[in-house]
Amino acid sequence: MSPTDLVPVAIPVALGDAFAWYAPGPLRRGVLLCGTFGFEQGCAYRSWRELAATIAGAGCPTLRFDYPGQGDSRDPDGPEIPAALDAIRAGIAFLRERAGVEEVAVVGLRLGATLAALSQEDSAGPGIDRLVMLSPFVTGKAYRREMAMQSRLLDVMPDRTPMPQEPDALMVGSFVLGARTLADLAGLDLMAPARPPAPRILLLGPKVEALAERYRALSSAVETGPFPDLTQLVSDPLFSRTPEQTFALVRDFAVDGATGERDGARDRSLKPCRLTDAAWSEEVSRFGPGLVGILCRPAAAWSGDTVLVVNSGRNPRAGHGRQTTRMARRLAAAGIASFRFDLRGIGDSPDRPDGSLPLYAADSVGEVTAAIDHLAGLGHTPGVILGNCSGAYQAFQALAQDTRLRAALLVNLYCFDLKPGTDVETMVRDTFRHSQGYLARARQGRFWRRILSGEIGLSRIAAALLRDATARLDRWSARMPWRTLQRASVAGRVARIRRRGARICMVYSADDLGIPTVQSHFGASDDRIGRRLGYPVTILPGTDHNLSRQADQDRVFALLERVVREARPAAEPAPARPSRSPGGLSLRLSRSG
Repeated sequence: MSPTDLVPVAIPVALGDAFAWYAPGPLRRGVLLCGTFGFEQGCAYRSWRELAATIAGAGCPTLRFDYPGQGDSRDPDGPEIPAALDAIRAGIAFLRERAGVEEVAVVGLRLGATLAALSQEDSAGPGIDRLVMLSPFVTGKAYRREMAMQSRLLDVMPDRTPMPQEPDALMVGSFVLGARTLADLAGLDLMAPARPPAPRILLLGPKVEALAERYRALSSAVETGPFPDLTQLVSDPLFSRTPEQTFALVRDFAVDGATGERDGARDRSLKPCRLTDAAWSEEVSRFGPGLVGILCRPAAAWSGDTVLVVNSGRNPRAGHGRQTTRMARRLAAAGIASFRFDLRGIGDSPDRPDGSLPLYAADSVGEVTAAIDHLAGLGHTPGVILGNCSGAYQAFQALAQDTRLRAALLVNLYCFDLKPGTDVETMVRDTFRHSQGYLARARQGRFWRRILSGEIGLSRIAAALLRDATARLDRWSARMPWRTLQRASVAGRVARIRRRGARICMVYSADDLGIPTVQSHFGASDDRIGRRLGYPVTILPGTDHNLSRQADQDRVFALLERVVREARPAAEPAPARPSRSPGGLSLRLSRSG
């Protein structure tokens, strides 16, 4: 049983500009979870949700949130770091005033731990009773240095050269730290405050003894320990692992000694809210097998168009680098609604029944269908579906099966089909971790140096070459008559899609591994491919697989607007019309908070 099965359904609530999930509990101690920033939090998102669930399952009301400018939160009016500190203070105030707890424990991860400790520096309120600091950065400069190192590993072009950075900014896993944020980070120092952040502190991580001694000198009771499984939590968005033993220590410290019986009427009076801004309005809903999604609608007139977005990899619905959230709100400003949601095993949706990865799962298309059904019930039947990489795979499967969809925008699709029994984790680790095949990399001197040093094993290379050769043979045979004439073939399904008037727009980063797949099924002629799909394949030179830079995202957005416009049932623009709100669960935030 998943830890999330043990607690009441979380309620979306507002912390000023921050989007948050509140899980009720009977005890009088509330727990606030302050995640880290950007790419690292995207990796940790699912595990962070599980930690919140285990703490709530132990009886403590629990609150977790996205910082302003991240996840599903609204962009702050001012600088990011002060807005993040305000969100932490708002979370503490929510637990004390709205949930009615008498004590507050705060759990912070990485930069979130640093900010949580500093949030009480000038606070006159009751503050934090217990604080868990998971691998905190003692200074903001230390965080900047580590993020700069991570950027050199994460933000690279297909040939592994560093991605160009904007002046006075730092991009880390598609998240951009601007000049003001970098300057504000430089001023953070946990050793500077003259009073401790909490009377009881648990410090887990490397090199924490100096900070522990500082807090002891300020009269805090401090426990320390290692955090051996940190890397597996925050460094890999596809295969992040929950550090169960460490999180068990965190849970025990957070809930130890919590007593009392809260007034449950406070929870019953909480109403789910809607997140709004000048150009858009967003509502959270649960549908199908407990899936979670957000409908983003124009604040002004709606054109009648709705775009359905499928997760890429295991990125939560906000998308890699928060691209999906930003795109949704940009679409709304253009009069177009959109729905972003989490497949099972991703973000806030339930686990898959067998606990398997959702990547390229054949049965996940049923969850896409559930999203279409849900939207149809709201008067928002989507005409266009969008997906990147594994999300493009699910989008193609849905387009082939559901006639309500009139077009798909598939970005960096690796394959149209996956053979039964394929070890998806091995495929992803050996294929998607580089943008070139082994034969292409054999022309690079550094590749041979890695072989000679033993960093890359020959057995691994042989297995990858065999897999690549098998894939090439499969692609070569894809256009043979005995396969193209089959109704179940890719070409056959695309032909049926086109006969009903639907179209496929495909976009690739230059040198992406999925390009040969298109050619294998539809030939090498650009004109022929365009006729078969309904749109010519667009190749974006100078881009990475994740379309990390804003300029690359702008090019895809322009294509999406065109596809939406041309997918309308009528030639003329659809008239503006009202739409129904999701029943039950929704989220509303006013600017005043």
